[in-house]
Amino acid sequence: MIRTIVRGCAAGAAGTTALNAMGYADMALRGRPASSVPETLVDTVTTRAGIPLPESDDKGNRLSGLAAIAGIAVGAGTGAAVALAHRSGARLPVWLGGALTGVLAMAASDVPLAAFGISDPRTWSAADWTSDVVPHLVYGLVTYGLVAAWDRRP
Repeated sequence: MIRTIVRGCAAGAAGTTALNAMGYADMALRGRPASSVPETLVDTVTTRAGIPLPESDDKGNRLSGLAAIAGIAVGAGTGAAVALAHRSGARLPVWLGGALTGVLAMAASDVPLAAFGISDPRTWSAADWTSDVVPHLVYGLVTYGLVAAWDRRP
């Protein structure tokens, strides 16, 4: 089981790299700025948990770093969960498993935004949705593709 979790985390890390590459490519192609939403989420969660970051000149840098770490954790954790489900017998074609894995990662990212009142997906434009869905779909395909490929190995 440990091997499955480690492989799932590695698959999720690869998927996270692909997701980040898609996001940066979108920024480069459309000239859009980086989103501050992940930092806002981290700031909100740490404040509500009673461990706010102190106000300082470098608070934004700390939030940026923590937001990136949180994104990696969501990606690796989702990969581990998918690998465990796959090991338990939930074997789907890569196109379907990849799409569902992408939806799972997107929900893990977007539900907290709505729950904490940081963003309301119901108000997002088509471009906003595209900027969210496409990278998560790529994440899902890479992550599930690796999980399925490693499962076929001895």
